[in-house]
Amino acid sequence: MEPHLNRRDVLLTSLLAALPLTPTGVAASPLNPAQTIVKATDVLQWETQPSFPPGSADICPLTENSSAPGLYFVLIRWHPGYMSAPHTYTTDRFCVVVSGVWWVNSGADFDPASCVRAPAGSFVHRVAGTPHYDGVIRSQNEPAVIAICGTGPVNFALTDPSGLPWRKV
Repeated sequence: MEPHLNRRDVLLTSLLAALPLTPTGVAASPLNPAQTIVKATDVLQWETQPSFPPGSADICPLTENSSAPGLYFVLIRWHPGYMSAPHTYTTDRFCVVVSGVWWVNSGADFDPASCVRAPAGSFVHRVAGTPHYDGVIRSQNEPAVIAICGTGPVNFALTDPSGLPWRKV
C-alpha cells in the first residue's frame, strides 16, 4: 500500500522546507544587527596611520579610539620596509598576527636585525611602559595585519621624542 499525501500534507511539507533550521532542527532566529554586529572585510575602513608616510602602515579602528578611555580594538597593516621607532604605551596591548609576518623587538635601541619573527597566528603581549618597536622587514613579500586590543588611553611616547615615529628599513 502506497502512502497517500493529501493537500494539507503537501502544504505543510513545503512550509517546513522553507523554514531556516539549525543543526538541531529547530527554527533559527534572524540575526539582530543591534545584538551581533558584523563588519565584512569589504566595508572595513583602512586609513594611513597618522604621522606615517602613505604605503607604510594603515589602521582600521574596529571599536573605540585607542586615545580615548576604555576598551579599543584595531587592525594595523604594516607594509614591507617600514617599522615603528622605539616607543612606549602606558597600558598593555594584546596583539594577534592575522596574516603575514610581523617583526617585533623590545628595547630603546633600534636594531631591525635583532627582531623576532611573529608569523600569522602568533600572540604578542606588549607590557605597559616598556619600549619596543615592530613592523615588516623589506625582504617580505606581503604586509602583516595585526589585531590589537587594549585599554585606552595608550599615551604613545617615542623613546627619542626628537625623531619620527617610523623608520624605513
